[in-house]
Amino acid sequence: MKPVVLLVGRLPDVMRNVIHELEDLPIQWLGAHDRDEVIAQLDAEPNIQSVVIGAGLDDAIRGELIGVIASRRPDLCIHVKDRASGPAGMAPFARRVVESEMLHWKRLDVA
Repeated sequence: MKPVVLLVGRLPDVMRNVIHELEDLPIQWLGAHDRDEVIAQLDAEPNIQSVVIGAGLDDAIRGELIGVIASRRPDLCIHVKDRASGPAGMAPFARRVVESEMLHWKRLDVA
């Protein structure tokens, strides 16, 4: 079973491109664009191992999402992307996050 990572971002096209760019990784990617979708994904998929939040969302929304995720799933690591690298930086950021966490997941026998 592949580990599941939830990508949260404002722009659906960016999210689709990121998932396409990262197809080589042994990850099942889920996407969400707002609070309701994040909650729906967390409720529907208990195997989510990590969350990556993009920079396109307003800081207040990102803060709210962190609170929602942490309250529903305190076991998850939440990674928040910088703004300086722009939309093109989302895939490299997600790749770095996942590659670093894959070692941890293997020790937990998730991957």
